[in-house]
This record gives sequence, structure tokens and C-alpha cells, in this order.
Amino acid sequence: MVSIKKRLAKAGINSFFFLLLLTILLAYLFPEWGETSASGLNLDVLTYYGVSLIFFFYGVKISPATLKTGLSNWKLHLVIQSTTFLVFPLIILVLYAAFGNQQNLFWVGTFYLAALPSTVSSSVVMVSIAGGNLPAAIFNASISSIIGILITPLWMGLLLSSSQGDFELLSTVWKLVQQIFIPVLIGFMLHRWLGSWVQRYSKVLKGFDQTVILLIVFSAFSQSFGGNMFAGQNILGLGFLMLLLFLLMLAVMYGLGRWLGFNREDGITVLFCGSKKSLVQGAVMGKILFPDPIIFGVVLLPLMLYHTLQLILGSALAEKLAARAK
Repeated sequence: MVSIKKRLAKAGINSFFFLLLLTILLAYLFPEWGETSASGLNLDVLTYYGVSLIFFFYGVKISPATLKTGLSNWKLHLVIQSTTFLVFPLIILVLYAAFGNQQNLFWVGTFYLAALPSTVSSSVVMVSIAGGNLPAAIFNASISSIIGILITPLWMGLLLSSSQGDFELLSTVWKLVQQIFIPVLIGFMLHRWLGSWVQRYSKVLKGFDQTVILLIVFSAFSQSFGGNMFAGQNILGLGFLMLLLFLLMLAVMYGLGRWLGFNREDGITVLFCGSKKSLVQGAVMGKILFPDPIIFGVVLLPLMLYHTLQLILGSALAEKLAARAK
């Protein structure tokens, strides 16, 4: 039991997971705290610079040697990135065309989560627990975050340009480049000098990352609650649909791995890396893609629910695969 708890904590079901739930509860109880005039703090300014620092240190963590070594298994990487940025969004587009409603922000949020890159920490940990190809998981999780800076806004531009005429793709991409891509690039160039320092203070930096994410979530949800954006919404039903979506993506990833003839280790890597979505990048990129915090809180909810399910069910699945291997 102790071992399972430790592994679940590594996968993300830890104090931060419960702090996210507490943050949403506080946003519901005290929505006025999200307003600058009421709280005395400008959360937008704090989170703007916080996001840039998060991605600067993320760039410092990326090892050029790891990227160079990982390029050899190009077939596996191509499949994972294609499922993350092509298969996943296309599935939601088909469902959106059949059942979607342009006025329903939950549909926009669902497509947004589909267009996001894979998560880093939980994917790597779950692949490790299940006995998958760990170096490939590390490579794909890292490269996915970089690709997502450009691919995610392109996908969102396709959807929002047709439903919201005021969405400016080039302006949005440039903001993402300024706030995210350039800090990543600068950090990557300084890896040689700062890499060991970042590793030494990784726990402190992780706490900083989580604090910024909590501020973003609180700001978005408090203003959404204040604007009664969730009134009359079937959130329980949305959670059930996110459960079906996660199970569907697991089935698709498993089927692709079998169809392409991957061995057990590579198949596990496809299964977990291809079905995961990043809450961190979803929160920080969403502030730019959806500048209205009232709308952003609603758009973020499907990702929050999906994130919870991928942690709980993904951890259970990783444990089962590990037990089966033994």
C-alpha cells in the first residue's frame, strides 16, 4: 500500500492535486478575490512573468545530449507526436461536427485539450511504472511541449476563426513566442551553465511552477464563478464524457501500437504518452489564447476533469501492466 501511494504521488496525485481542488473551491466561495481591486494583487501581471520563468527553467532542464540520443527511434516518436497533435484533435473535430455547438464553451474546451501537448512528469512516471521505454518517454514528453507552442494555437485558430471573428492567429502566435518559446530557447542555450543548478533546486522550482498554475486556475475560475458561467451546466455529465474520451484514446493508442507491431515497451510508451494532455501548458497557454478570464475558466474545466482522470486511471493501469509483466 505504501509503495502504491508513493507511485501515485509521483504521477501527480499528491498535495498539488488536492491544492487544485481547494483552489477551485476557494474560487467558488470567494469569487471577488480574483478581482485586482478587491485582492490588491494584479494576478495577470504576476502570472505573466511567472509563466515566462516557468518555461525559461523548463528550457534549462532540456539536455541536448538527451535530444540527440532520442532521435534514433524516429518511428516511435513520429507515431506519438502524430497521435498527440493530429489523431486526438481530428477525433474531437469529427465529434464536434456531428454533435458540437459553437455556443457551448465546453466543446471549445474539449477541442483545446485535444490540441495540447502531452504532459511531461506523469507520462514519464507511468511509463516507468508499467515497464515501458523510459528514454523514449522522456524524449517525447520534452519535444511535445516545444512542438505544442506552435501547433496548439494553429489548431485553435482553425476552430476559433470560424466561430469567433475577432480571433487573430498571428497576433496570438507572436504572444506565445514572446512569452513561452523565447524563454525556452534562452533557457536551452544556458543549459550548460545552469543545468546542474536547476537540478539542485528542482523541488523549489517545482513549488514555484505549481504556485503560478494555482494562481492562473484561481483567477480563471473565480471570475467564471463570479460571472455565473457555470449556472445550469451539467458538470457531472461533462465529467462522464471526459471519462469516455480518455478510455477512447487509450483504446486508440493501444490499437495503434498493436497495428504497427511495436514491442511491449514501445507499445506502453505510445499508450501513455499519446493519451495524456498537459494541464501546465493548458493553463499557461490558455491565458493567451483566451484573454477573457470569465470564458477561460469554463474552457479550462474539461482539461481539469481530463487531467484528474488521466492521473487516477492512468496510475491504476500502469500498476496493472507492471503486475502483469511480473
